[in-house]
Amino acid sequence: MSHLLSRRDFLSTSALLTAGLLLPGWAIALAHTKKKLTYKVAVVDLMILKRQKLGSLQLTKDIGADGVEIDMGGLGQRETFDNQLAKPETRQQFIDKARELNLEICSLAMTGFYAQSFATRPTYQRMIQDCLDTMKALNVKVAFLPLGTQGDLRKNPELRPAIVERLKVVGEMAKKAGVIVGIETALDAKGEVALLKEIGSKNIQIYFNFSNPLKEGRDLHEELKILGRKRICQMHATDEDGVWLQNNTRLDMKKVKQTLADMGWEGWLVIERSRDAADPRNVKKNFGANAAYLKSIFQS
Repeated sequence: MSHLLSRRDFLSTSALLTAGLLLPGWAIALAHTKKKLTYKVAVVDLMILKRQKLGSLQLTKDIGADGVEIDMGGLGQRETFDNQLAKPETRQQFIDKARELNLEICSLAMTGFYAQSFATRPTYQRMIQDCLDTMKALNVKVAFLPLGTQGDLRKNPELRPAIVERLKVVGEMAKKAGVIVGIETALDAKGEVALLKEIGSKNIQIYFNFSNPLKEGRDLHEELKILGRKRICQMHATDEDGVWLQNNTRLDMKKVKQTLADMGWEGWLVIERSRDAADPRNVKKNFGANAAYLKSIFQS
């Protein structure tokens, strides 16, 4: 049989190739959204009252989550975090236990910055580097950095130059480490897009928190769309405390799933709050209910 294409075969092949090249953007996007998207559910060790405790892993398993976000430890007025995972033997215990339980450490959280000032602390680079070193040792790819109350850019706009300059430095550090640092701000989605453009680093993204737009009366779905798939690294997929996710009338999780599917976003959904106000310290009950509900929506 001849290996040469007939004229008719050649024209047919050319037409198919041309059609593919000229496929409109909406059709490519549609094809992308039909891909099976993967979502995993995690809890926050700090919020299940097991901050940097080995027992957080067994409790995460009992809750029914796929992984855990581990905190870097307290900060206070220290030069860096009170990080027990800096100790090789402690870190190895976490690695071994997570493997035994088939759990993942989805992210490391620098929650010390909720109350401390990222804009003014003189040893911020050491703090960030300690987090990046721990991430490398644990093979974790996302860090959570809240700008917190002292870094609220709506109330303290004068801090913006310092915060941007520092986040540029953090972006370079994260790039060198091959990881993403996800920030949480008090800005709306348009404000965060502008902030990210000013920082100018693909290694600084938004760690999106559902409760932020909800408590401000903003449209959660529009905020997600404005930010888009490539600017969001991970999500705290809960609301303020009060009721479980399944009983929350201002958070339509099925609609959230559709919005994320339209965006083509997939990844970790991390349970931070949404505890029952009548029984807030019942960790297994609260987080177990929320984990089961998220899985019923996103893993069905």
